[in-house]
Amino acid sequence: MKNLGLALLYTATMALANPGFADVAAATAARTGDMKKLILHSEPKTREMADFMTFEGEPLNLSDWQGKWLVVNFWATWCAPCRKEMPMLSELQTEMGSDTFEVITIATSRNPPPAMKAFFDDIGITNLPLHRDPKSKLSRGMGVLGLPATVILDPDGNEVGRMTGDADWSSDSAKAVLTALMGPAS
Repeated sequence: MKNLGLALLYTATMALANPGFADVAAATAARTGDMKKLILHSEPKTREMADFMTFEGEPLNLSDWQGKWLVVNFWATWCAPCRKEMPMLSELQTEMGSDTFEVITIATSRNPPPAMKAFFDDIGITNLPLHRDPKSKLSRGMGVLGLPATVILDPDGNEVGRMTGDADWSSDSAKAVLTALMGPAS
């Protein structure tokens, strides 16, 4: 019993000492519905952080968000599941967006800016960024093989989870998974 208490104390101390600490077991247990498709890694994975750009063409890098938990969604204007999923990502940003958490949307491959804007306008998205990865450098570097694809990054920029395909990111399960990953300080 004493060893169990020490183990719990050690785990709690590590969680408080390390803002990037992810409770993968709790996050895994919180997965229901669409979130069962979410692959959570037992150890964070480093990923290549190639540059991408704003809607206007200014350079960006995911390291610009260092210190935040990110849900990075790769999408395309021609992707029907992306159209279904985007309003739920918007709702997630509305409910959980903060100084420590943000949803980042990146249109990958050839997506003409006017079509990107029309995509967001048609479905009423006003709170998510219209970022672009026109040559797919970032998506390739991050191992995105199909769309939509969503990658969860910890505050150090390491991948802790990934899903290919659409999901209800506004669901209680999605929020519980993210809350478990982010820990008590978020």
